[in-house]
Amino acid sequence: MSSPALPARRPRESMIGRLTLLVCSVLATLFLLEIGCRLMRGPEALLDWRNIVLVKRLEMSAQNIGHRFTYDPLLGYVQRNGYSDRLMAFGEHGFRRMPPPPADAAEGPPILATGDSYTQGDEVDDDHTWPAQLQGLLRRRTINAGVAAYGFDQIVLRTEQLVPVVKPGLIVLGFIGDDLRRAEMSRTWGTEKPYFSVRNGVEELHNVPVPASPDPRDTLDFRQKAVGWSVLLDTILIHRGLQYEWLVDHRRATPPGTGTRLACPLLRRIAALGVPTLVVAQYDFYVWQNAEFAAEQRRISQDVLKCADAAGLASLDLYDRTEKAVRARGHDALYLTWHPSPAGYRLIAEAIAAEVERLHMTPTR
Repeated sequence: MSSPALPARRPRESMIGRLTLLVCSVLATLFLLEIGCRLMRGPEALLDWRNIVLVKRLEMSAQNIGHRFTYDPLLGYVQRNGYSDRLMAFGEHGFRRMPPPPADAAEGPPILATGDSYTQGDEVDDDHTWPAQLQGLLRRRTINAGVAAYGFDQIVLRTEQLVPVVKPGLIVLGFIGDDLRRAEMSRTWGTEKPYFSVRNGVEELHNVPVPASPDPRDTLDFRQKAVGWSVLLDTILIHRGLQYEWLVDHRRATPPGTGTRLACPLLRRIAALGVPTLVVAQYDFYVWQNAEFAAEQRRISQDVLKCADAAGLASLDLYDRTEKAVRARGHDALYLTWHPSPAGYRLIAEAIAAEVERLHMTPTR
C-alpha cells in the first residue's frame, strides 16, 4: 500500500521562506561587519553605541556660541571678547590680538583685515597670522577682524559693520573658494547665519535678525536618527569621502552656485564704502591634494576676483605663488592640519604687502 503524498508547498510560502532566510543572512552579515569595524577602532567601541552624528554635533555646539563665539543679530556670531586658548586671544569687537606695531610704524588710519579663519589665523599663535605679519612688513597698524567659519556674505557684512567703527585707510578682504558655498547656507556647523538671495543681479538679505541656533538633538534627519550609531556606515563614508557632509549641520537656503552669483553685488557694497580695498584669493590645503577640487576652487576664486575688478577694487590671486611654494618646499611646510603654517601665512603676508606697495595703497593720513 503506497504512502499518502505530502502536500506540495505553496509557491508563496516558499518565496516568503527564501526571503526570510535572505533577510536574516543580510542582517547577520551586517551585524558581523559592524562588530568588525568596532573592533578595528578599539574594544571600547563595542560598549559605545551612541549616535555618532549627534555626538559630533554636540561637540561642535559646545565650541560655538557661549564658548569661542558670541551671538550677533546681523552676522549670527563673532569671536567673543576675552576668549583665549593656548594659541589665540581676542579683544574688543572680537578682534584677534595683535603684536604691538613696530616702533617706527607710520601714523595714520589702520589697515582692516577681514575674512574667515584664514584671515583670523587658525592653528597659529597671535604673532604669526598674516595680518600680524603684514603689520610688520608695511609698518602700519593692522586690525585682524577675521572670523572662523564665515561665509562670503558674512565677511562682507562684517566689513560694512566695522568700517564706521575703525575708519580704516585700507581694507584687505581675504577669502577661500569654500566661503562662496557657505554663503548659500542659512546654518553652518550648527549655527544660524544670515544669507542673501539674488534676483536680476540684486541681492536681498534674509534671516536677520539671526534666530537662535537649534539644539543639535533637533537637527538629525530620519536617516541620521536611524543609523547614525553605525560604525560600519561611518567607516564606509570615510573611505568614500562623504563623512563630513553626513556629520556636520549645514542647512542650504539657496541653490548651488548662488554664492558665486552673489559675489558681484556683494563686492559692489564693499566698493560703496569708499575705502581702498584689496580682495585676496587664498587657497585651502585640499587644493594641493585633489586636482578636481583645485580646478573648482580656482574657477570660483577667479569669478570673485573678476567681480572685484568690475567693482573698481584691487584684486590678488595667490594660486600661482602658493603652488610654486608647495612644489618647492612641500605641502607640510606651508600647511598644518586645515590652515597655513606660520610659513604659509608669511607667504600670504608678503604677497599682500608687495601688491599694496606696487599699487601705492599704503594708508596715509
